[in-house]
Amino acid sequence: MKKESKFIKYFKEYKWSNILAMIKNSNKPPKVCNDDFRNKLVVITGATSGIGYYTAKKYAKNGANLLLINRNVEKSEKLKKEIESEFNIKCDYLIADLSRLQDIYDVAKKLLQMKESIDVLIHNAGVYLTKKHITEDGLEKVFVVNYLSTFIINYILMKRLKEENKARIIMVGSEGHRFAVWGLKLDDLSFEKQSYTGLKSYGYSKTAQLLSMIVYSEYFKDSKVTINTMHPGAVLTESGKDNGMLYQWYRKNILDKILKSPEISAEALYYLGVSKEIERISGKYFNLTTIEDPAPPALDKDVAYKLWDISIKLARLDQNIYNN
Repeated sequence: MKKESKFIKYFKEYKWSNILAMIKNSNKPPKVCNDDFRNKLVVITGATSGIGYYTAKKYAKNGANLLLINRNVEKSEKLKKEIESEFNIKCDYLIADLSRLQDIYDVAKKLLQMKESIDVLIHNAGVYLTKKHITEDGLEKVFVVNYLSTFIINYILMKRLKEENKARIIMVGSEGHRFAVWGLKLDDLSFEKQSYTGLKSYGYSKTAQLLSMIVYSEYFKDSKVTINTMHPGAVLTESGKDNGMLYQWYRKNILDKILKSPEISAEALYYLGVSKEIERISGKYFNLTTIEDPAPPALDKDVAYKLWDISIKLARLDQNIYNN
């Protein structure tokens, strides 16, 4: 489909009612689930601060064992001791830089090979950059961390999870996917041809995440495995902490004063991972715990399958895993 027809297609699909629903949903508190989750295994990426930290503690408080995937050894070891001491559960960690393809492969293979089965897999790690950064693999960093890392881990685990027939996959997305107003330029995912902005790259990565969910939910449809994406609310995290002085001023003087505690995100992620009310719901986008329609470009099945093929090539994955 040509660029012009895509523009027309999305333009026709945009509805003011969806924007109003987004605003309304953003002011709703998350639904609460206090069901026990004792002796279950929960895998969380990016757990040493913010949303991941509070989510790890929420699951641990309810008896779950944890496997955390972080970049920093010292912070991971400190968190492990804190959680095990406070909640008397097992908390392990793996170290990976999710902007490096080799690290992503390595951690995914370790998850694939471990004896314990995964009950909940939460893709929380994310980054926001105001300036373009190309990784050692020649890819745009925000796209890799926020999207491609989740794609690769899900892809390598998909056959095993389907066989185990019980996992819930939750991707921490964002209303920021709406910044990709007219969708993705599939031939320029690293912003070599088009101008780069932090909002656009973030919107690309979060739209890509939602598009991948379309294909994964189709793969898992005849099983009890579910995959959903959640906007975590307007909460304070460390995302963007490495950006320039202007952003830091904006964050300190504006954002930090209006953003909420990540505890509401943790509450929502526990509900989505444990509540029996949604155990058969898959392929949905949640604003905290309320189902919401994402922007039209994130619902485009044609683009979703094209992006799927491109992602496999970018990540150098085996297409046969999906076909089995």
